[in-house]
Amino acid sequence: MRFGFSPCPNDTFAFWAAVHGAIAGPCQFEAELGDIETLNERAVLGKDRLPVTKLSLPALARCIDHYAVLSSGAALGFGCGPLVVCRDQRFRLEDLKGARVAVPGLHTTAFLLMSCLLPKAKDVVAMRFDEIMPAVASGACDAGLIIHESRFTYAQHGLRELADLGDLWQRETNGPLPLGIIAARRDLGAELLVSIEQALRDSVRLARREPERPRAWIREHAQEMTDDVCDRHIALYVNNFSEDLGDVGRRAIDELLRRGRDAGLLPPGGSAYFRSEA
Repeated sequence: MRFGFSPCPNDTFAFWAAVHGAIAGPCQFEAELGDIETLNERAVLGKDRLPVTKLSLPALARCIDHYAVLSSGAALGFGCGPLVVCRDQRFRLEDLKGARVAVPGLHTTAFLLMSCLLPKAKDVVAMRFDEIMPAVASGACDAGLIIHESRFTYAQHGLRELADLGDLWQRETNGPLPLGIIAARRDLGAELLVSIEQALRDSVRLARREPERPRAWIREHAQEMTDDVCDRHIALYVNNFSEDLGDVGRRAIDELLRRGRDAGLLPPGGSAYFRSEA
């Protein structure tokens, strides 16, 4: 079964066991690695929709008739939000109204949060997440919305933090920030979705129990990241919510979808889940 997720350390850590046959179960997964916005667009545009895929919340909202959230594999947490960074020491949040801002994709949770929580930028430029810091450092953009491991390395590019969207979200909701979820196609049926859910939960648990087993595969895809950055990245994004969303996680997902819909940023839709009791 084809499974789309990112090459970032948290995903390769969490899903190593699932795609390497290290867990028991009826599902055999084949990894299809891609940048999160690439995975988002693939699901939203409907071109060869993957059976199982990582999605940002805005992307899920735009294909909710086709995909349902699984209770395992998600990236939620506290202190793990996207950051808005800039180079100019005089730049302030209110300056976003006249600024050119680089973002990691229009379907990303990061962009939805920025749209909900901060002044609207004059000019938004979508680019791959790893191109954002160089664009801001060079002056091509006034500010950037950064995700993934960039939160650990932006100072090396001469940039400073302007806003932590995760912190703003937590102040407003007292709940975890739902950055990304794992979704499966609804047409697979509830019985298979339950099996997939359990397999991904087992994969996350194995990685957390035996973290050295996936390390070589993580390093293979982590490019120039140091082991320290990889470990910090994993610790931030893989946690108890990754094993099971629980009621707290589901409430956080529902709240972000509600806010996006109420603001007219997301289309209306039904339940994000495949279980009627969720």
